[in-house]
Amino acid sequence: MLLNVSYTDKNITKKIDEAVGKPFPLRERFAMGGIGSPKLFITEASAEIHNLLILDNNLDTCNIELRPKGIIVRFRSLLETFGLVIPYYKLNLYKVDMAVYSIFMDHHFIKVRSDSMAVQKFFRKLLDHRADNLPTSIDDL
Repeated sequence: MLLNVSYTDKNITKKIDEAVGKPFPLRERFAMGGIGSPKLFITEASAEIHNLLILDNNLDTCNIELRPKGIIVRFRSLLETFGLVIPYYKLNLYKVDMAVYSIFMDHHFIKVRSDSMAVQKFFRKLLDHRADNLPTSIDDL
């Protein structure tokens, strides 16, 4: 689900928390070695996201936040911040090239590029966390 997360809104916060869980407590964040990705450069995106990104002439970047039941991909357009909220059971992640990753959910996708080893370590952490927290049955959703 693609949401405008620029402003504090109880309804949007509730939707996000229901979909991917509440943010990790500070102690768990330290234990995990951080829950956020380095800066990722967007090379390609689905039509709805692309239409938001072309509204300004800034460099298209995003970052990813880990949550207990999913991830949030955040990016900026004009003066607004948007979040693509992806539960783990809908997340598809592909490594297209040496430094290009594709993040898919339903009809939304974002392809990101980064050459750093920190990004590769983050995606490894993301895949490991996803494997540990995928629902095992329909009742777990």
